Amino acid sequence: MRLDADILLLTDIDYDARDAALTALTARLKARGLDYPYRLALRPNSGVQTGLDMNGDGALGTPDDAIGYGRFAGAEAMALLSRYPIETDSIRDFTPFLWRDLPGQIMPPTSPQIAEVQALSSTGHWDVPIQLPSGTVLHLLAFSATPPVFDGTEDRNGRRNHDETAFWLAYLAGQLPQVPPDGPLVLLGTANLDPMDGEGRREAITALLTLPRLQDPVPKGNSGRIEPLHQGDPAFDTAFFETGAGGLRTEILLPSRDLQVTASGVLWPPETDPFAQTLAAASRHRPVWTDLTLTPTN
Repeated sequence: MRLDADILLLTDIDYDARDAALTALTARLKARGLDYPYRLALRPNSGVQTGLDMNGDGALGTPDDAIGYGRFAGAEAMALLSRYPIETDSIRDFTPFLWRDLPGQIMPPTSPQIAEVQALSSTGHWDVPIQLPSGTVLHLLAFSATPPVFDGTEDRNGRRNHDETAFWLAYLAGQLPQVPPDGPLVLLGTANLDPMDGEGRREAITALLTLPRLQDPVPKGNSGRIEPLHQGDPAFDTAFFETGAGGLRTEILLPSRDLQVTASGVLWPPETDPFAQTLAAASRHRPVWTDLTLTPTN
């Protein structure tokens, strides 16, 4: 198998309350030798209608009027698959966290009615404890941010994208009511912002990539493309947008410094490989992986 991860975070996977889609997916994976007995899918903000005109276009019930953009409730959500037990009773789901409550937020001016329902997460922010065979608990900080485009001069999506990343800076700095984990962790997901190329506000992603508690393995792949107008190395790209910015590093996977990184990469099979066509049909994004060695902290 090309991917054989012990823990797998999926983004842009639709959510359903009965878990039918994820159950079917894990069954197909198991049939091919990849068994994930533990899985998690929490209700996202994407597509959840507010009953308000969130984007001020005079219409109600459009995808832009949801808490997070979505053509239907649960569109393009997140799911977690694991070979190790998930401590479900200790999960912290920050998906309902209001944007206005983030310290230092740059939310654009809006009405009190909208501010009272506008959660920060376009999809979700999770802190998920995983029980490893060693007895150590590994915290996964997972998220999937909105793209910083598809808006107007108010830069609503650009501001939200920035603050969805800045949320983790506030959490790890102890600036939120919830105390951050003091043990090993991995912050991972779709930041939807390249630290060097494309559109967006880069202050938060730059701070996160250089946060002393975290390490950036800078996973590399080989897309076979050249980006002469880009500042960043194409080897770092995790997605390719044919009709837009081209190759960008939109995914991050940042282990804490008490974890040893033994290998990392971005899966870009050669275009002559049939598997490459399967990946391209599934998503504009490519799998990012990291191998870790963890020493129990007692």
